[in-house]
Amino acid sequence: MKKLSNTPKLLMSLGGASLAIGLLAGCTAGTEAGQANAGTTAEASQSVSASTETMTPSEILSSTAWETTGATDAKGEAVQLSDKDVSNFVGNAYFRADGTFDMYNLDDSPKMQGDWTVTEDGKTRSIVAKDDAGKVLFTRDSDIVTLTDEEFTYRVFPDPQKSDVYFDIIHTPTDHAEPSA
Repeated sequence: MKKLSNTPKLLMSLGGASLAIGLLAGCTAGTEAGQANAGTTAEASQSVSASTETMTPSEILSSTAWETTGATDAKGEAVQLSDKDVSNFVGNAYFRADGTFDMYNLDDSPKMQGDWTVTEDGKTRSIVAKDDAGKVLFTRDSDIVTLTDEEFTYRVFPDPQKSDVYFDIIHTPTDHAEPSA
């Protein structure tokens, strides 16, 4: 049997890739009748991933309660939640669709409350912490590292003048009931 040279193999691979891309494009632009005949496996995988693909970043953040479950440093190494640089950011957060939030320490003691927003591109979360009378205590903008229905991670800088020293505060969904006031 004669071996094929690299050039024909490459052309065959490229031709196969082009065919696959063409078929995929045809599937996504299919008619209602074609979509009705799509396989159930494809439909199931699309429905799982489509849930957050159709949600805005604000909708994702307000869709669940979040618990701090980890932290990493600028090198990607795990940092204890009791570390002085991250302990202030540890707790449970409840972001509501109306733009208000409440945060609690892990022992359910109140941490802060106020208003929140997320930019449309999902890159920045802003909080405006307020006292019980509604007076603004502080405003904080945080870079969002990850925002999915399974993880919310934002970045904090202990010294705003040193962008190479930071901590990523990792949150995952929790079913922990919000403490009553």
